[in-house]
Amino acid sequence: MSGTDRTRTDLPRLTPPKDAVAPVRHPDAPAPGELLGAHYDRCFGCGDGQPHGLHLEARAGDGVSVSAEFTVKEAHQGAPGLAHGGVLATALDETLGSLNWLLRVIAVTGRLETDFVRPVPVGTLLRLDAQVTAVHGRKIYSTAVGRIGGPDGPVAVRAEAVFIEVKVDHFIDNGRPEEIQAAMADPDQLKRARAFEVNP
Repeated sequence: MSGTDRTRTDLPRLTPPKDAVAPVRHPDAPAPGELLGAHYDRCFGCGDGQPHGLHLEARAGDGVSVSAEFTVKEAHQGAPGLAHGGVLATALDETLGSLNWLLRVIAVTGRLETDFVRPVPVGTLLRLDAQVTAVHGRKIYSTAVGRIGGPDGPVAVRAEAVFIEVKVDHFIDNGRPEEIQAAMADPDQLKRARAFEVNP
């Protein structure tokens, strides 16, 4: 092993510690059933400005939960006629990241573990349901499941994740200056805040 190799022990654990607390929905969070909209127009997961993006649409649920949908298109293929696994992981990550808007925190993915249960054909509607399970300091623990065709369809993918709360400086210090400045200059305060909602 080289000196730059990471060991598994330095990754955030997916199981919350015993002193983790239940998540609390922020009083200003979108109401259950409300469409969350794109957090950033150029986001591959939810942005309208990405012609080959997922165009994933998420809605606030009860408690600290969201549901989302996207249709697998030809541009999302891996094997012939089937969704690429990375695209499915992206859909899960995007859905899980949307949960942070209900907590009204800026958070990035610390760890995402995905289980691929069954193939997802091109043309399929994938329904994703996610919820925050616990919070411990800056760590936000969450789970998601993706079903083919709707909320009662067969399970295709599952994920567990840990998001880490960060300040907007994380993006300012690490993002491309042109995009950061454009997002910061947006006169719409809600859109400006949401631009830094999830990832990288």
